[in-house]
Amino acid sequence: MTAARSRGAPRVILPSMPKDGPERRSLGPAAGGPRQKAPREELRLLTPRQIFEHLDRYVIGQRAAKRAVATAAHQHLKRIEQRRLGAKTLLRKSNLLLMGPTGCGKTHIARNLADLLEVPFTVVDATEYTEAGYYGKDVEVMVAELLFKSGHSIDATERGIIFIDEIDKIARRSGSLRTGAGSRDIGGEGVQQALLKLLEGREIFVPLNVTQHWNKHDFVQVDTNDILFVCAGTFTDLHQAQVDKQVGFGAEGRRQGDLRLRVKELIEYGMLAELLGRLPVQVQLRELTPDELYQVLTGPPDCLVREYKDAVALDGAALDLRDGALRSIVEYAVAKRLGARGLRSILEEVLADILFEAPERRGETIVVDRDYCETRLTRLDAAALRD
Repeated sequence: MTAARSRGAPRVILPSMPKDGPERRSLGPAAGGPRQKAPREELRLLTPRQIFEHLDRYVIGQRAAKRAVATAAHQHLKRIEQRRLGAKTLLRKSNLLLMGPTGCGKTHIARNLADLLEVPFTVVDATEYTEAGYYGKDVEVMVAELLFKSGHSIDATERGIIFIDEIDKIARRSGSLRTGAGSRDIGGEGVQQALLKLLEGREIFVPLNVTQHWNKHDFVQVDTNDILFVCAGTFTDLHQAQVDKQVGFGAEGRRQGDLRLRVKELIEYGMLAELLGRLPVQVQLRELTPDELYQVLTGPPDCLVREYKDAVALDGAALDLRDGALRSIVEYAVAKRLGARGLRSILEEVLADILFEAPERRGETIVVDRDYCETRLTRLDAAALRD
């Protein structure tokens, strides 16, 4: 009776579960299996001059570095286009290594390059990763973060940009720098060895869940052949060795970054020769001059002066930053060797009371001159000395 009733009952169609949705199916099988090709998106092919002119609007100084980055990005786009057309190409990956003191524009160049190319972009810190098999992040998590930024689109991920910061902090530290003898360096040399396969380009298994990357069940296959890797590091010890080398009477010390670092010095610093070989475009950025720091404050479309003026204008007041005040901020940044990154911290300290009182001063014009700025900076010095 029960069987007959079940056979005659109307068929019920259940709605699809989230795991069966089209956005899930586009990623391919959750735990292996053949990879499904996603539809290709249109690629913008820009000339090196177009890329340089865009970077020149937002990045002050570093002309040689911007030209090198623009050329490498153009070669990268041509390589992707040739591979998509199925043509055989001799072009190889143009991964970059940016070297320079802190606050000289390394991250800023990479971020504006990603904005122009309209590709996914992620910034990772090399010090968070360990060799596979140890507690910490595996290097595949870098690609997983890029996959998350692209909305889990494999096609967009495979033409994205990964910016690896603090690459100099994973230099070989144990044993001999030349032979590698000694204890296992899981956070230094081990990470460099794990990065080799990513930089060279191959298909890897990338976890879908960035927060639970240890879970090996949910993953997709991503080809890193067309992912552009931009590595950056200060290499502080090498730069400091080149600064203030005074020989003879009246000799002037070199500014930071004026002398080009050689590959031999980087290897002795603790970088693997195989890793440097996979970073063919090596660009050295120099320390910004006071005039260039002043242009950072006032020149680009997204400069700090316009940002703070807009912030005060939203409260109904007007902010008048005099030229003398801006010059004193630049002088303080140069004296403390803070670079462009430190300009925001200095402005926050100078304008702390003004930003707090701005809603109460609606309709007024708040003038910040050199005397007011130097008074605030003197308090900042006193507070630093007390700490």
